[in-house]
Amino acid sequence: MVKAFRRIIAAVTVAVLAFRAVGSFLSWMEHQEDAGADTWVDEDEFEDV
Repeated sequence: MVKAFRRIIAAVTVAVLAFRAVGSFLSWMEHQEDAGADTWVDEDEFEDV
């Protein structure tokens, strides 16, 4: 009985952690889409020769 209870607690814990991880990832993705595209530009490419 105790072993089953521990397994249920472990399964709930894993589910909660997975849900939080997915939520965190989706929040990060949304933040990335909202942020401007800060691309690195090679200045040597645009130098006048």
